[in-house]
Amino acid sequence: MSSRERNEATMDLVTSRKDAAPPAGAPSDGAATAPPDPRVRRRGVPRLVLNLIAVAIGLGVWALLAARGVHDLPGPVAVGRRASQLLGDGTLEGDIAASLRRVLVGFLLGTALAVVVGFLMGWYPVARGLFEPYIQFFRTVPPLALIPLAVVLLGIGETPKIFVIFMAAFLSSVVATFQGVLDVDRTLIDAARVLGAKDRTVFLKVVIPASAPFILVGMRIGLGAAWSTLVAAELIAAQEGLGFRMQHAETYYDLDTIFVGLITIGVLGLVMDRLLLLAERRLTGWQERR
Repeated sequence: MSSRERNEATMDLVTSRKDAAPPAGAPSDGAATAPPDPRVRRRGVPRLVLNLIAVAIGLGVWALLAARGVHDLPGPVAVGRRASQLLGDGTLEGDIAASLRRVLVGFLLGTALAVVVGFLMGWYPVARGLFEPYIQFFRTVPPLALIPLAVVLLGIGETPKIFVIFMAAFLSSVVATFQGVLDVDRTLIDAARVLGAKDRTVFLKVVIPASAPFILVGMRIGLGAAWSTLVAAELIAAQEGLGFRMQHAETYYDLDTIFVGLITIGVLGLVMDRLLLLAERRLTGWQERR
């Protein structure tokens, strides 16, 4: 073979290798087909920073409106001063304790019953046929409309207040639990039965874990309904509580106290909701989230 022929053969070999090799910087076949790591999140502004920015903007707008004298709106400083006064004489602590007690008792009783009834409706068609008409009927009746009936039947003590909050939490949570049981993947249930699992095992090991996200979301909705019903529930001959304090302040056009009550209810509700959200993430860590 001549020198020229050897050079041409070498050039052909190099060219063929270049054509076969991937371009520089291109991922290999394994890298191209590898699924993205779910633990790697897109970088962006942290949510806490966005929350703080939103709060700062809200306070700024509030202070600006108060400075302009819009509807005699009290500013953040005036409301903070009034909150300090109510804390100093123990009024605010007593109101918080009374309202928390009513909300917690009504919410816990309501969601506990909602989980039981929701599971029964979702698992047993007979229970669904018996309970669903009543659930759908009372869902269309605002819990506040039950106040006159609660006063007549239960008196003016703590029981009617807790009952109204209980109904609000129950009706908000039961549908979420019921829907969660209905939406359990039938493939999982059938696979468990093929492996020899009895109904009790399927219910405990498949249905409850699969419907847990729905139950926890329903609890969060029920918590919001309980707090939103509190002020009206404390119309029933209450002597303490955040709702009672706001209604009493309305009589004297005490906007500072009204704002203290509003902000306190919002903060307490937000804290309790964050705790439920934390519990949801711990109990349903397997669930994909954005």
